[in-house]
Amino acid sequence: MINRFVAVDIETTGLDPKRDRIVEIGAVRIREGKMEETYQSFVNPQRKLSKFITELTGIRQEMLQDAPMIDQVIEEFLKFVGEDCLLGHHVIFDFSFLKRNAVNCGHSFEKEGIDTLKIARKFLKELKQRSLSALCEYYKIENPHAHRAKEDAITAIMLYQKLVEEFYTEEEEVKKVFLPQPLHYEVRKETEITKAQLKYLEDLCRYHHVSLEMEIKSLTKSEASRQIDFILSHYGRIR
Repeated sequence: MINRFVAVDIETTGLDPKRDRIVEIGAVRIREGKMEETYQSFVNPQRKLSKFITELTGIRQEMLQDAPMIDQVIEEFLKFVGEDCLLGHHVIFDFSFLKRNAVNCGHSFEKEGIDTLKIARKFLKELKQRSLSALCEYYKIENPHAHRAKEDAITAIMLYQKLVEEFYTEEEEVKKVFLPQPLHYEVRKETEITKAQLKYLEDLCRYHHVSLEMEIKSLTKSEASRQIDFILSHYGRIR
C-alpha cells in the first residue's frame, strides 16, 4: 500500500485532450496516509464553456475570465507534484491533459499513477457502474461538491482508502493493482498559430460573419487548421 502520493483531478471543456482545455486543477498531497497540503486553481481556457459543462460542474464563464492562463497554472502544479506519483479515478484522463499542457509549456511530465477505477474494475465486477459518483454511493462517501477538481481529488483518496481496507493483501497479484503503474500518453509539443493562419482565420470569420467559441490567438497551429477547414467546408472561401 502507498501512503505517499498526490491525488489529482481536473475539470475540462470536454473529453478530448487534443481539442479541449483544462478549466480547473485540484490536487492533494498525501504523506503517511494523511492530507498534508492542497492545490486548486481555475484556468482561463480562452473559450466559451458549454451549458453542459456549467451544469455539470457549476463553473461559470465569469469564474474563469480573470483566472490565470494554463502556462502559469501548469508551472504551479508541477512544482506542487514534484517527484510524487499520482492518484486519481481514471487517472489517465487527467494525466493526458496535464502532460499535453506540460509539454506545450516546455516540460517533460512522466509519471506513475494509481487508478481507483482499475482497482474497482478488478474487485467490484458485480457493480454495473464504477464512476466516482457511483462508487461514492456504494461506499457512502459524501461529496457535496462533485465535479469540482479539489473535492473530487479528496474523494478519490477516500475511495482508495476504502478499497485498500476491503481488498488489499500482500499477495503479489493483489498488491500490484494497488501500486503505482507507469502512465503512458504520447504527445508532441504543439506550435502556436502562425501569422498567416491568424490573418486568414480572422478574415474568414469576418467575411462569413462567424463567431468562434475560442480566442483565435490562443489556438495552436493544428487547432487553427481544423477551424479553417471547418469554416471552408461549411461556408466556403472568401470571394
